[in-house]
Amino acid sequence: MPPHARVTKTVLRTARAKTSRRQDYSSSTKRALLDNATQLFTDHGYAGTSLDEVVAAARVTKGALYHHFPSKLALFESVFLRVQEGTTADIEKALAASKDPWERAQIGLEKFLEVCREPEFRRICMQEGPVALGHERWQEAERAASFGMVQRVVDDLLSDLGGGDELGNAFAAVFYGAIRSASEYVADAEDPDAASDEVQATIGALLAGLRLLPTVG
Repeated sequence: MPPHARVTKTVLRTARAKTSRRQDYSSSTKRALLDNATQLFTDHGYAGTSLDEVVAAARVTKGALYHHFPSKLALFESVFLRVQEGTTADIEKALAASKDPWERAQIGLEKFLEVCREPEFRRICMQEGPVALGHERWQEAERAASFGMVQRVVDDLLSDLGGGDELGNAFAAVFYGAIRSASEYVADAEDPDAASDEVQATIGALLAGLRLLPTVG
């Protein structure tokens, strides 16, 4: 290999290594900001958390924060979406444990109500989300995260009842609304565990009644 070619190859390898290190550092910085912001927003809420507290907890500079997040609201939205996505993934994983549509509906409900009692989800997604993001943006994000999952569960239930394709969207909208109202009921309750038991019994009774129908549609 000619000397100039070896030099070029070395230069390129060094440049790639430096780029990789910068990317790793940037990723770890962003992760530290999100991890610490999640804890602070959970403990103190959106209004009660300052960016100075976030950068101090993450041990980074304010400039590093603004490199990833242009504002406190942008940081909160990223935290909110990460918690939402994690929750959706956990519920999807729980649903995969059964192929029976009625059992899957019960599993999904139980898992979701369990999540609603967790301080992180309860504070960030249910209590702070509508206030910080605005109700319209909050609803949009909630729907994007969970409506498709509810639609699939409902479609499976209706299919098991022998049809109902034309009612699928209506049933999904009704069940999605019921579950969202249930999550708010649990999140705002003084005793979330008791509220969760009440919701589970109520929606469980609705599912039991639906199962008794001979056919749908």
